[in-house]
Amino acid sequence: MKSFFMRLGLALSLAGLTFGAYGQSASQDAKQAGRDVKSAGKDTGQAAKNAGKATAKAGKRAGHTVKKGAKSAANKSASATEKGADKVRRKTQ
Repeated sequence: MKSFFMRLGLALSLAGLTFGAYGQSASQDAKQAGRDVKSAGKDTGQAAKNAGKATAKAGKRAGHTVKKGAKSAANKSASATEKGADKVRRKTQ
C-alpha cells in the first residue's frame, strides 16, 4: 500500500509539472499571437502604401498619354487645315 501511495504521489507531481509547462506555453502563444497581429497590421499598412504609389504612377502615365494624344491630334488637325488652305490657294490663283 505504501508503494501505491508513493507511485500515486509521483504520478501527480509529474502531472503537475506537465500542466505547468502547458501554462507557460499558453502565455508564450498569446505573446506570439500579439506579435503576429502587429506584424499583420504593418504588412497591411505597407500594402496600402504600395497600392497608393502604384495608383499615383498609373495616373501620371495616363496623364502623359492623354497629353501626347491631344498634342498629336492638334498637330494632325493643323497640318490638315494647312493642306486644305494650300488647295484653296492653288484653285483661286
